[in-house]
Amino acid sequence: MKLRIRRSVVALFLLTGVAVFAMQQTGTGTGSGRGGRRGASTEEEDVVLPNGHFQKDEILKADHQQNLKDAAELVELAQLLKTDLEKNDRYILSMSTLKKTDDIEKLVKRIRSRMRHN
Repeated sequence: MKLRIRRSVVALFLLTGVAVFAMQQTGTGTGSGRGGRRGASTEEEDVVLPNGHFQKDEILKADHQQNLKDAAELVELAQLLKTDLEKNDRYILSMSTLKKTDDIEKLVKRIRSRMRHN
C-alpha cells in the first residue's frame, strides 16, 4: 500500500513538473512576433491598449502569471498531501487528505483549461 501511495505522489510531482514546463514553453512561444500566430489572417485585428501593447498579448501574459501562481499552489498542495499520507495510518485517510486531492484536481483542470484556451 505504501509503495502505491509513493508511486502516486511521485507521479503527481512528475505531472506538476510537466505542467510547469509546458507553461514555460507556452509563455516563451507567444511573445513578440505577430507572424507566428496560427490563423492570424482570419482573426480580427488586435486591439492596441493606451500603453501601446496589444490586448491579446496582455491577456496571454496575465494568464501565464496566473498559471505560475496556480502551479506553485499545486506543488504546495502536493507536498502537504505527501506529508499527510506519510503520517496517517495505511488504512485510514482523513477528510482533509481527500479534500487536498480534490483541490489538486481542480487546480490542474484550471491550468489545463487556461492553456487550452490560449
